[in-house]
Amino acid sequence: MLPKNRPPTHPGEMLLKEFLEPSGILQSQLARHLGWPYSKLNEIINGKRSISADDALAIGEALGVDPVFWLNLQRDWNLWHSFQKHHHIARLHSFSSPVPASV
Repeated sequence: MLPKNRPPTHPGEMLLKEFLEPSGILQSQLARHLGWPYSKLNEIINGKRSISADDALAIGEALGVDPVFWLNLQRDWNLWHSFQKHHHIARLHSFSSPVPASV
């Protein structure tokens, strides 16, 4: 469930506060380990860049954390921010979904 009064935790903040800082791992060390430019990891940590599926796999393998954890954090972040600017659309009552034809 998404929080109502505050944005969810960005995956970069979670990465920094719950994984890197407690372990004493520097951003530069993790970036080097992942084969990423420091700027990429720093942008994720500072919430200026999203975590992609590829990023989630790499971070997950490096830290021993399920990549779905990282993707769920990113999904919650994206959805909460979309809700903030979303304009309600009335439900379409007489909608029936056709079954797609087999390919």
